[in-house]
Formats: sequence, C-alpha cells, structure tokens
Amino acid sequence: MSLAHQPSMWDLAEEATLGSLAVTRHHLSRGAWVDRLTGWVQGSDAVLEVLLGDIGWRADRRQMYERAVAVPRLLRWYGGHETLPHPLLTEARTALNAHYGPELGEPFVSAGMCLYRDGRDSVAWHGDRLGRGRSGETMVAIVSFGSPRPLMLRPVGGGESLRFPLGHGDLVVMGGSCQRTWEHCIPKTAKAVGPRVSVQFRPRGVA
Repeated sequence: MSLAHQPSMWDLAEEATLGSLAVTRHHLSRGAWVDRLTGWVQGSDAVLEVLLGDIGWRADRRQMYERAVAVPRLLRWYGGHETLPHPLLTEARTALNAHYGPELGEPFVSAGMCLYRDGRDSVAWHGDRLGRGRSGETMVAIVSFGSPRPLMLRPVGGGESLRFPLGHGDLVVMGGSCQRTWEHCIPKTAKAVGPRVSVQFRPRGVA
C-alpha cells in the first residue's frame, strides 16, 4: 500500500515520544465526558510511516439493506496478546493505563485501527455499544496520526453536535456514559486531505 503523506511542519522531532498527559476534560450531558490533548505524541511522522505500511489492513464489506457495500475505511484490530506495530503505541497504552486506570477500574487492552485514506473515507454516527459499552460506563481512548479530521459528537436521539478537531499526534478520550448516551462520527469531506490513522484503545469486552 502506498499513500502520500505530507510530513508535518510543526512536529519535527526525529523520534516518537510522548508528552505529559495534561488533558482537558469537557463535561457533556447525561454523565458523558471527553478529554482532549493536542500534540501528545511528538515525532508522529515516525509512527504514521509504520502504520501506512503493510500491517495487515483489510477492506471490509457490510450489509446495507439488500446489498453488501464497502466499508469506507481500512481496518486492523490488535488483541491484547499481539505486538503493536510501533513501540510508541505500546508506550501510549501503558501511559493511558497508568493515568486512567484508577478511574476506569481496568486496563485498556485492545487496539483497533482505522485508516482513512482520503476525504471520501469516513465513519457514520454510532456509539461503541457492542459488549459492555451498551449498558455500563467505560472509556475509549483515540490517538490520531496524519491529516487532521474532525471528530463530531451529538446526543443520542438528536441535538446540537460538537466538533473536536483531531490533528497529528492528538489524543481524545471518550468516557463516562459517552458510548451509550452520545454518538460520534468522522464525516466525509470534499477538501483535499491526506491519510489519517485512528488508533483506538479499549478495555476488554468493549467494541
């Protein structure tokens, strides 16, 4: 797979490192919250170069009404027993567990990855409600690499949407009741954007 990526002018570190987890919490309605931290990963290009390589990306198809359609992004899922494709991602999971473990009550285990190849790739409105996210409070931590794309959130059942821009090396954590009471999406865009990889860390049994 060969995807063009413009190296960041603002992230010139030669090696990938993590900054301090000084997140800003945004309290939403119904017990949901979102933590956000820009530029948590420095030297993000080094990680993105690996993620855009051959790490086992797959193209899925999904049944929509009477026909199967292509999922508009590529997917890769790592279980807790698998080695992540870049050591910085293992560091990130360890740091997130140290920071959020007391509040979450369990560790982040799996790492789901989505590759948005250009502005035509997207993910529709949804909540991570397969498994325990349907009935209990949990967290999903997302580290973003590559071209900026907005993460949109809105209350389940409708309401005003919120926009959280996600850039190269940024972190966002959705917690509390967020997966049950809010929905999120990455919308398509007609703008010329390069590839983006979303790395989602989840506890066991949340998908």
